Amino acid sequence: MKTKLIVLVTALLTILVANASVPETVYIHKDVTTHIVFPENIKFVDISTDYIVGNQCADNIIRVKPRVDEDGKYGDYPTSDLGVITIIGERSMTQLTLCYVQTSGQATTSYFVSNEETDSYVNRNVSMSKADMAKYCWHVYKSARKFNNITTSKHGIKARVNNIYSVGDYFFIDYTLQNKTKIPYDIADFRIRVTDKKQAKATNVQSIELYPQFQLFANGKFNKEFRNVIVINRLTFPDEKILQLEFSEDQISGRTIALNIEYEDILNLDGFPSDILNR
Repeated sequence: MKTKLIVLVTALLTILVANASVPETVYIHKDVTTHIVFPENIKFVDISTDYIVGNQCADNIIRVKPRVDEDGKYGDYPTSDLGVITIIGERSMTQLTLCYVQTSGQATTSYFVSNEETDSYVNRNVSMSKADMAKYCWHVYKSARKFNNITTSKHGIKARVNNIYSVGDYFFIDYTLQNKTKIPYDIADFRIRVTDKKQAKATNVQSIELYPQFQLFANGKFNKEFRNVIVINRLTFPDEKILQLEFSEDQISGRTIALNIEYEDILNLDGFPSDILNR
């Protein structure tokens, strides 16, 4: 695994060199922690100088700062460029020049890497970045409801599927939960599975657990209505099975409700125009 990572990084650095342009500059000072925000989730970071230390503090954010010596003191830094930081994401990468400045007011506090500053590469393990998933989810979230037949009500909770879209290797499922009671509904557990359509009569129920690749909002507590968009891997299943979304509360008498999506519903899903993300 380690050997494969080294080969991948070497290949990506070769691509960067081949497409090299003048890197943008990030200015560093000992009294400032600089945050670099990448447009997609970060997979690998390389800092070419020992003058700088850093770590990844979020999926797409890294922070860097001048290194402190063993006595807890900062050393003398060159006034010229210190080195280069290489950032590799899910399907793109970039390099930035690190430069030390003499006053904290000159330092970069936050640097947002634009898509124009990155070079794309083919990553067979990632057919769509999380950033693109989020963009598609927002398009789905803003779209009008087209599905009217997938609904269920139980314990004063009504659940419905608003839309199902297919993009690349993924399904985007848009759903809404409505709470018609005066008791807030707290989603403690959310399960996705392909299961038998007639569970009540089945002597040996066979279910396949699925996991969302992305969801627009985290599950939580709501008073009246909660709408969300989830992304799952594209799949097919036989007519005797259903795709089930199940929501439950973390209480002894917790309310549980399930949305059942049949394969016929999947066949009626929509797609997006290829240029939707550029609009």
